[in-house]
Amino acid sequence: MFIEKINSPEDLKKMSIDECKELAEEIRFALLEKASLSGGHLASNLGIVDATIAIHYVFNSPVDKIVFDVSHQCYTHKILTGRRESFTDKDKYSDCNGYTNPDESEYDYFRVGHTATSISLACGLAKARDINGGKENIIAVIGDGSLSGGEALEGLNFGGSDIDGNLIIIFNDNQMSIAEDHGGMYKSFAELRVTNGKSENNFFKAFGYDYRFIKNGNNISELVTVLESIKDINHPVVVHICTVKGKGYAYAEMHKESTHWVRPFDLETGEERNPFNGERYDRIVRDHLIEKMKQDSKVVTMIAAVPDALNFTEKHRKIAGKQFVDVGIAEEHAISMAAGLAKNGCKPVFVTMSTFFQRTYDQISQELCINSASATLIVVNASVYAANDITHIGIFDIPMMSNIPNLVYLAPTNKQEYLSMLDWSIEQQEHPVAVRAPRNGVFYAKEAVDTDYTQLNKYKTVKKGEKIAVLALGDFFQMGEELIEAINKEFGIKATLINPRFITGIDEPLLKDLKENHNLVITLEDGVLDGGWGQKIASFFGPSDIKVINYGLKKEFLDRYNVKEVMERNHLRVDLIISDVSLIIAI
Repeated sequence: MFIEKINSPEDLKKMSIDECKELAEEIRFALLEKASLSGGHLASNLGIVDATIAIHYVFNSPVDKIVFDVSHQCYTHKILTGRRESFTDKDKYSDCNGYTNPDESEYDYFRVGHTATSISLACGLAKARDINGGKENIIAVIGDGSLSGGEALEGLNFGGSDIDGNLIIIFNDNQMSIAEDHGGMYKSFAELRVTNGKSENNFFKAFGYDYRFIKNGNNISELVTVLESIKDINHPVVVHICTVKGKGYAYAEMHKESTHWVRPFDLETGEERNPFNGERYDRIVRDHLIEKMKQDSKVVTMIAAVPDALNFTEKHRKIAGKQFVDVGIAEEHAISMAAGLAKNGCKPVFVTMSTFFQRTYDQISQELCINSASATLIVVNASVYAANDITHIGIFDIPMMSNIPNLVYLAPTNKQEYLSMLDWSIEQQEHPVAVRAPRNGVFYAKEAVDTDYTQLNKYKTVKKGEKIAVLALGDFFQMGEELIEAINKEFGIKATLINPRFITGIDEPLLKDLKENHNLVITLEDGVLDGGWGQKIASFFGPSDIKVINYGLKKEFLDRYNVKEVMERNHLRVDLIISDVSLIIAI
């Protein structure tokens, strides 16, 4: 097998083109086998195997610098650059993460997992090369819908006019984002495909780039020929390659969206091995929103290229029709558009991952909050229990969003409360409202939940006690329930349990009342403590004799972490909190 002989790009360069074609099939087999057992980005990687081989065959990496956009399509690159065993040896599958990583290899220049970054990063590398008098090629590889991201357009704009030397952008046109493409530029790309790159309507030339077109971007021979012709070019050029997402695996070619990223699956059928068939908040909220859209034509559900954030499959998107909007990979645009929808009489609901909301701070502050536009934001994967790659962790949302004036940020603790908060948010017209989706499992309310949250920052006392008060926010509420039981058992104290519900403010009257018969307040929050909600509580009690212990997460970048270990390290475990409390009580 050829794959066994590849330890660096130098080994690849010794092979013939025909041998490279065989290598491509071996790599696809390795990618399929690994993904079927451990999951990962599948269809997105299968389509770019041939192009990655051609890039490393022609260019002299790591002297020539290759930047992969999002970098989720870098698996073949990793195989060719000394990390083969992480894809061929089952015992070493976890040695590499799913994105480029300079800590792993000198062939990787950046740790990135967010979209639309590659061209700007490449512009920086190219400008530095020119300043330093270097001669190396700078290559940005972008695709999977990433060109619709605002930063990609900013990078294109700069690169086409302000980079005087070598800048090579390889546009992997597989006619897909995660789901279907959205945006006017993709109509231009379709024209270029139909005309074999000869259409006068050339998006890239309009930005000032030289242009090459490759009809079959899965043909290594053609790829190598074109790349050799532009190697060491002295001006910016775009190489537009047309590839098949999921190439080489029939199920992926037929189901490009569902195989973009996969959990372990059966290779013969393509079906997930151990699907979770219990209740999930993404499906609950999706179905709830579909019903609301049926009943009210003004309700609009919006996403930014990640329909899986609420499990909005193609079937569900068709049901929603024009009331479902995918803006492409453009979260900033989505927030501003939501403000426009709200101001013109609609009821927008924008859903995306916490990690992607980080791109929208300015739009939330300026367009939504200053203008009091009554849009609803559903923040998904904002939890220690969610995605654990360093580029996708979602635990920074509370400090970011809770400190923007006029934004109401709600933290539901169960199914009924979640849906009730959504309904109130969608119907009220006073504030932009964000709702933090729980991630600790679906729980049911034990008593009736409120339907009106107009009285802002009004906390709810679930159990009234004395001496110790536990304020348990969002999906740490169930931990709070366990904690007050443990406090009663360990110390004979019937503690007070409070469901704060509001992340963006404090309930001063309730907190003042706690001073009457409490001397210890414990806060629990599923996010970083620095600048977070618990510190607001501690600040309120600062001048008093009441002691406050804030429990949450340390401000740090976590990477491929074990949840139990992180929770233990931060004392987010009932028995550890009880130990802390015992020390305070003993004083």
